Amino acid sequence: MPGQEIISTEPATGAILWRQMSGDADTEVAIARASWAEWAARPLSERIEALRRFANVVRQKADAFTDLLARETGKPLWEARTEVETVIGKVDISVSSYSERTGQRRIDAPMNTRLALRHKPHGVLAVLGPYNFPVHLPNGHIVPALLAGNAVVFKPSEKTPASGAFLVDCYRAAGIPEGCIRLLIGGADEGKALAAHPDIDGLLFTGSANTGIALNRQFATRPEKILALEMGGNNPIVVWSSPDLYSAAVLVVQSAFTTAGQRCTAARRLIVDNKLFEPLMVEINKLVARLIIGEPHADPAPFMGPVIDNDAADMLTESFLTLMTLGGRPLRHMERLIEGRPFLSPGILDMTDATERPDVELFGPILQVIRCDTFEQAIAHANDTRYGLSASLVSQDPRLYDQFWANIRAGIVNWNKPTNGASSSAPFGGVGWSGNHRPSAFYAADYCAYPVVSSEAEQARASIGLGLRDA
Repeated sequence: MPGQEIISTEPATGAILWRQMSGDADTEVAIARASWAEWAARPLSERIEALRRFANVVRQKADAFTDLLARETGKPLWEARTEVETVIGKVDISVSSYSERTGQRRIDAPMNTRLALRHKPHGVLAVLGPYNFPVHLPNGHIVPALLAGNAVVFKPSEKTPASGAFLVDCYRAAGIPEGCIRLLIGGADEGKALAAHPDIDGLLFTGSANTGIALNRQFATRPEKILALEMGGNNPIVVWSSPDLYSAAVLVVQSAFTTAGQRCTAARRLIVDNKLFEPLMVEINKLVARLIIGEPHADPAPFMGPVIDNDAADMLTESFLTLMTLGGRPLRHMERLIEGRPFLSPGILDMTDATERPDVELFGPILQVIRCDTFEQAIAHANDTRYGLSASLVSQDPRLYDQFWANIRAGIVNWNKPTNGASSSAPFGGVGWSGNHRPSAFYAADYCAYPVVSSEAEQARASIGLGLRDA
């Protein structure tokens, strides 16, 4: 509610990083509503120029931005720097996407007429951002939305508001009209108020499946509003017919534990040929034992930092114990490394003989292993989920990859690559509980503008040849 203070703390230290009073959705939407038409009326070239200035502002402030992002999320400095670089790169990618996906077209038509295809912005779009990539992921919605001529009301996660505020400051420093990029600080109440606001023309969401499903129900009776849902995954990585077990182990560890497992594309399940299970686990355990887990600025640089907060760490440790009670056999126990802080070591369980395998997204460094005797069983287990975001096969047999690609249900299907690390130059999204068939990244232009088809002639010439009585 307005007037409540939102406080951001550093996961690694518990120190207060940033504080600000929460905002009001009505106020922010009203300002955006009053401002968007002037922005939409500007030539596309002016909007492109403004967004390229934004990229330059971020480039100039990259060091300060990286430091803030690392402190607020707990992710290593090298990873925070990569995220800031993706913010810069998003502009040129979005310009190319806008031209390819929503550019103007002239289509030949008979009798001296022509068909014109153009695109219009929706108006005011709300953006709800997550905490794991608090600038890259919302920026992936904001840049194409502004480019298309929309105004944006952006509510960052209450766990990472400082990074969201810094991002908005960069837009404004670049000359994007303040009325067209609004920042709504707040918690769940402000997010619900923004999503339900009658004066938004659409909502672009990145977050959990449960919230996305609730939004999908809410928008079911509002077909006039665009809704783009980018949700999570219970993603499988399958290792089969792979003699280079060290490389396979590296791909598994990268997939499962990068960003402390806090990626929607992280591998939650390792599905492996029974014959490879023991030697592969030896390699995985060797690697995990060498992983440096530390605060963002540590030297040497850590592979991963803490999870976002103590509540998340408590939930993950409880989930690990729950999986054990269901019959999961611990292969590597999850440990709380620093008392009172959310640093977790990776946890790995063999769930092959478990009485139940909950189909949930455990957003952290937990990997569940399932052993199989046939590749067909492996694919069946990989598809045994309501989600469908990312899946990867590690194998030297191209025929197996053909079979995997043809039968796996996911929006991202990789071969001898991690499940994560998707490119912004390609569409990004999944099926099932992972999205609503509105992929983001390169295809974000599709939901930021709608097509308008015009049949045009310079003179009005018309006649009715049939169905008329004689004059």
